[in-house]
Amino acid sequence: MSLLSTPRQATSLARLLSGWAAGGIGFVVVWLGGWWFTVAVGLIVHLGLLEYFRMAQSKGIRPATKTTLVAVQLLLFTTQAAPSDVAAAVLPASGAVICGWLLLQPVTGTIADIAASVFGLFYLGFLPSHWITLRALPEEGLALTLLACFLIVATDIGSYVIGRRLGRRPLSPISPGKTVEGALGGVGCALGVGAIGGSWIGWQWGWLIGAGLGAVVAVFALVGDLTESMMKRDAGLKDSGDAIPGHGGILDRIDSYLFVPAVVYALTTLVLPFLQAGF
Repeated sequence: MSLLSTPRQATSLARLLSGWAAGGIGFVVVWLGGWWFTVAVGLIVHLGLLEYFRMAQSKGIRPATKTTLVAVQLLLFTTQAAPSDVAAAVLPASGAVICGWLLLQPVTGTIADIAASVFGLFYLGFLPSHWITLRALPEEGLALTLLACFLIVATDIGSYVIGRRLGRRPLSPISPGKTVEGALGGVGCALGVGAIGGSWIGWQWGWLIGAGLGAVVAVFALVGDLTESMMKRDAGLKDSGDAIPGHGGILDRIDSYLFVPAVVYALTTLVLPFLQAGF
């Protein structure tokens, strides 16, 4: 889970080391881009999907686990290797294959089985594929990908620091450790980092556009965090897994990163050109 969570009494050495290691490796693969980045995203998504399916199975749901795992990797592969129209066709085709697979089982799949499978394809396939699309953008792909990551980190840090010092009003019963003050602190930090990032990239009125992007990223990072918290709460789990020492599972660490890339890609490729034309 992100740093919006209830703070631990002490930061363990394992938590510090694993956090720094993950951050360092993440920076390297983002910098390298291409297949290095795609393979890294694919590995993280695969592990996250396994945790997601374990949560679903703990509720008695029987998702099409193997089929969805393969479909997600195919979606990521085609996003990197094929034209955009080919990658776009993988999502609906995969959804149809998943439904067909559930129909062929000895015990016919239920609405919950279909929903869990298709949502897994969307949540940990379609959404993360936008990291690959964003990184592959000509000229600004690296800068935008790094900026999006820095905005998420700034949101988490601001939420943690402000929430711990000033947090009074609970934000949501889904995650009692989160506060309104912490969420506003996260937005404020993302505004500042976004303003710096927009100027660094060189956008016209970059500080203003970057600050706006930072605010939007902060909101969607929080939505991602709360979505995963909602699923864990429903499954009766504190953490999605124990893959990362001191941090919990893979989903606990990437929840804030799932909704953000699609939003950043849409804003920078569709909305930003109109804004800059207006300026």
